[in-house]
Amino acid sequence: MENRKVTDIILQNVEVLSGTLREIRKQIHLYPELSFSESKTSNLISSKLKEEGFKIVSFGVHHSFAAIFESGHSSKTIAIRAELDALPITEDSGNRIVSKVDGVMHACGHDIHMAAVLGAGLLLKSMKEEWSGRLILIFESGEELLPGGASAIVATDVFKELNIDFMLAAHVLPELPLGKVGFCSGKYMASGDEVYLTVHGKGGHAALPYALIDPVVISAQIVNALQTLVSRNANQNIPTVLSFGRIEANGATNVIPDKVDLQGTFRTMDESWRGEAHGLITRMAKGVAESMGGSCDVEIRKGYPSVYNNPQLVEKVKLACTVIFGKDNVITLEPRMTTDDFAYFSQQVPSVLFRVGVGEDGKSTQLHRSNFDPDEKAIDIAMKGLGIMLLDLLK
Repeated sequence: MENRKVTDIILQNVEVLSGTLREIRKQIHLYPELSFSESKTSNLISSKLKEEGFKIVSFGVHHSFAAIFESGHSSKTIAIRAELDALPITEDSGNRIVSKVDGVMHACGHDIHMAAVLGAGLLLKSMKEEWSGRLILIFESGEELLPGGASAIVATDVFKELNIDFMLAAHVLPELPLGKVGFCSGKYMASGDEVYLTVHGKGGHAALPYALIDPVVISAQIVNALQTLVSRNANQNIPTVLSFGRIEANGATNVIPDKVDLQGTFRTMDESWRGEAHGLITRMAKGVAESMGGSCDVEIRKGYPSVYNNPQLVEKVKLACTVIFGKDNVITLEPRMTTDDFAYFSQQVPSVLFRVGVGEDGKSTQLHRSNFDPDEKAIDIAMKGLGIMLLDLLK
């Protein structure tokens, strides 16, 4: 079928599906569920897909499931992923649709992703005469919380038996204008590890520091020393970030505490350096503390690996997207230090995680913020992008 005709059919079907998908997204957004607790969200999506003739298969881990639709006789299998979970954030009441669940909201766009992936499935079903193979929609529980739902899914026999050839995922991006889609070839998103330090000293009256071992001062020295991990130990060609976002002393103006707790994140894009850095963090933190008369407990919780976008697949799907969006709306992105457990899928099969613009003129909204309020037009855009990619890969 000619590209122009395919594009016209996609646009017509997206217009038909748009209202239904926005209503489903609204229901998901109004009643969000936290990681690994997404039973109602999972049931809502799976029930809709079952009604539409998709075969529903549970992975047997949390609330994750796959919805399968086959057409023609090809053995080629393509999967697309969406996340089920929301975040523990109280939504800004000024948003267009506001969560009815106290302290929980879809602040990372997962509701948009679910609607778009559901829509892409329905779109491909409506065009089943135009492709051959097996389409799998994977809805993942617990993307936002370590160890991540994807790690559990890829370990199952169910996932292995699906024999997936390629995987795709869409993710909204506020920095990208609405109407544009973005791609990064190769290493795209960082690995993410959580760093927990407890510095022990000897507390007491703040006016008598000579009689104490001050864990607050030791903690300050540790934070400063660890910054050299990036500036003096990391290869300049390997993106690396070490940041501490929480330091809790629980003393007072005139009280030095016995201990200080620190929490931070370590991110990079090289697995060998990642392991080496874990050892350096431990030795440096302990060494600084001991040199000042204290001690330091170190715990590093290994998180998601780096997301890798298969370069050959990126070029193929980018070219498909230019057909429906135009060359000027298909953007090349730089690597970024945020994380996504889609990385586990990208380690198993050739994969692409691409971005869908939700930026609006005059309105600043960022992911994981209480005022994140993406335009629902992004559902249609993501659905079009996924649709044209899938049709190209399954032709």
